[in-house]
Amino acid sequence: MPAPSDILSDPDISQAYEDVRSDKSDTTWLILKYASATSDSLTLAAKGTGDIAEMTESLGDEAAYAYVRMKLGNDEYSERVKFAFVIWQGPNTKVMRKAKMSFQSGQVKQVIRTYAVEIQTSDKKELEEEAVTLKLRKAMGANYDRQGSSY
Repeated sequence: MPAPSDILSDPDISQAYEDVRSDKSDTTWLILKYASATSDSLTLAAKGTGDIAEMTESLGDEAAYAYVRMKLGNDEYSERVKFAFVIWQGPNTKVMRKAKMSFQSGQVKQVIRTYAVEIQTSDKKELEEEAVTLKLRKAMGANYDRQGSSY
């Protein structure tokens, strides 16, 4: 098996990760894709400054990894920045690639280290802003939204 440094040798990957993490950068998401159908090497396929919907549109139909910065909070004073790591298995992801991804995602996590939730999915509905926000809120613990409560 290749070492993490081999599959993630693209220097743009580390820079994009730092940009998504940085409060000083406008970059809010990145997508890593395999260099080719037979390659295990990942490349920075896309990055952007929009919301998770923009990122989701850029995922495509093949296997990919994504990282997104999201702001949560009820008002400007309680706003928190949280990160989600996405393991995307689009509808055209081959069976062998899916099997390899379970191992390779561990290598990707050696570069993309900091996130509140990990979402492994092949369904774009699971990447809608409301669904991801709910997962992030659960990961944070206390949820002060009164929606769905008996109060």
